[in-house]
Amino acid sequence: MANHGIMPIPGDYPTTGDFIRAHSTETLSELTGDLIAEDAVELLSPLTRNQQFLCQGANYRQHMIESGMNPDSKTYNMIFTKAVSCIVAANADIVRPRQVKFLDYEIELGLILRRDITEPVHVTDANLHEFVAGAVIVNDYSARDIQIPQTQFYKGKSFRSFGPVGPYLCLLSAAEIPLLKALNLKLTVNGEVRQQDNTSNLVYGPAETLTELSGVQDLCIGDLLSTGTPAGCALSVPSSAKQKLGALLPEKKKWEIFLKVQSGRRQYLKPGDVVEAHIGTTDGLINLGVQRNRVVMAA
Repeated sequence: MANHGIMPIPGDYPTTGDFIRAHSTETLSELTGDLIAEDAVELLSPLTRNQQFLCQGANYRQHMIESGMNPDSKTYNMIFTKAVSCIVAANADIVRPRQVKFLDYEIELGLILRRDITEPVHVTDANLHEFVAGAVIVNDYSARDIQIPQTQFYKGKSFRSFGPVGPYLCLLSAAEIPLLKALNLKLTVNGEVRQQDNTSNLVYGPAETLTELSGVQDLCIGDLLSTGTPAGCALSVPSSAKQKLGALLPEKKKWEIFLKVQSGRRQYLKPGDVVEAHIGTTDGLINLGVQRNRVVMAA
């Protein structure tokens, strides 16, 4: 992409991994040819559905506090996955299932892997460029009335359309990788700012997260690591004191109270709401575009 136009890239790439294998910032900078207006094409997700979709949870300090956690005592990196069938284009409609009452938003920086990882590795800020190819916008839409009472992260976050990615995959050179610590995130709903933070406030950074994951599982070139969301979600989590009191209540009563509290939160998404997500550096050197989703009710 250049000058607000799209330059076709020769070749056939069935997976995001195939594209990453074939191209870098250097090879793409050498492309020449006529540009196509961006509004003349349909943008698809830059992440294909045959790649893994890994996520970090409660990974910004203020979001941890908002989620009822003490950042100074939490000593683990929360990891979960989303079903790849939830991946959709950046401007796709978000379909709220009929049984979901509390649909929430979560803007996140997504990182696309540069190489396969099939054994434990030690990733540092100095060699992170060997493992991360580029960045994308992700919105980790979540059905809180399923995720929280059922303790089902996977199910509550994996409904079809709950994982828009893009619009752009920004490949990064080794010199640009440090800018991953200087990205501004902003999410609005119907023009109202709901989330705003900077990646400098991540609790567990990409290097230590990839190091930890490499000791658990295989990762493939083109896979996605979504790095967590800032504070400002619709979800209201009880304070630690209230959680301790709630633990003394019968299970059914505890969740009745939780759902009653959530029902009073106007921030939950409703059909017709428009969510916009922006990620980039202050100077515009990195601009991941604008992700825009309209919420619709399932038929």
